[in-house]
Amino acid sequence: MVETWYAIVTLLFAAYVVLDGFDFGAGMVSPWVAKNDAERRQVLAAIGPFWDGNEVWLLAAGGALFVAFPGALASGISGFSFAIFLVLWCLMGRGLAIELRAHVDDALWRTAWDFVLPATSALLALFFGVAFGNLVRGVPIGPDGWFALALFTTFLPRDPVGILDLYTVGAGLFAVLALAAHGAQFLAWRADGDVAARSRALASRLARGLAVAWPLVTVASIRVQPALFHALAARPLAWAFTVLAGLGMAGGFAARARGKDGLAFVASSAFLASILAATAVALWPVLLFARTAGASLTAQAAASDAHGLSVALAWYAVGLPLAVVYLVVLARLHRGRVPAPTPDGGGY
Repeated sequence: MVETWYAIVTLLFAAYVVLDGFDFGAGMVSPWVAKNDAERRQVLAAIGPFWDGNEVWLLAAGGALFVAFPGALASGISGFSFAIFLVLWCLMGRGLAIELRAHVDDALWRTAWDFVLPATSALLALFFGVAFGNLVRGVPIGPDGWFALALFTTFLPRDPVGILDLYTVGAGLFAVLALAAHGAQFLAWRADGDVAARSRALASRLARGLAVAWPLVTVASIRVQPALFHALAARPLAWAFTVLAGLGMAGGFAARARGKDGLAFVASSAFLASILAATAVALWPVLLFARTAGASLTAQAAASDAHGLSVALAWYAVGLPLAVVYLVVLARLHRGRVPAPTPDGGGY
């Protein structure tokens, strides 16, 4: 049962990264692909039907952690409390930027929100990447299962560690690059006209940078957490997901070369989901790596009792398919490319 819930949590976080990730990416690249007010409204119209629904997957993943692994969630919230507040502020700022931009017909008002959207989108990608880097590198968990982190110390990934160091910032920048490429590919698929053309060209350039950054981040991860290398070597499922991530990246290049924007977006989604799945398999059964040997928080140690896990699984067996159905219906209702709005049109 613990293994099942570990897989569910991994699935939910992967779904969040893939789905809300294209929102983040579209927001990040909007200053480069949208050159006037109508084109900026076109970018918002492309992500508008999806962004708030996509954030539900983060709530679902957090809820799964609360139900299945409350010990890990409590320790993580305590140790990363400052970072979590920053994430919440950025989530609110991004939502306000999308929803309030068209509420006042004033150039300064719109310009302000046009700055907030890419800034908060980039910061969110950076924060989530840095958090993931902390999980891989390890945190100073004490004998009581709690930890506290300074914002930064020596900026080196060695004790005493902080939230920010060369490795975790590198992981954050990799997340920014990956989600920017993902968002640009989404706009290449969903937008029309000049926005789609610019997004397609930008997605191709970002994907080439991602192809260089991915092995570098992988090597750095193995250097700061050698246990990952041994797990990857010993677990065929981790290798399978790694190969799938490579196929996703290669498939994206092939699809873009053939002008298949939708297929390239699917390939980008497969790449993101696969690298997260491969890392999760390699990390198992550890939820929080400790800098001290033997103090890591494992799934078994942090899990709820068997009865609670069984009851929660019954509820998730109902709720998760409903969320998937909602996503499918929403995608079908808003299929097709989004044209640039007319100057006197409503909406964003």
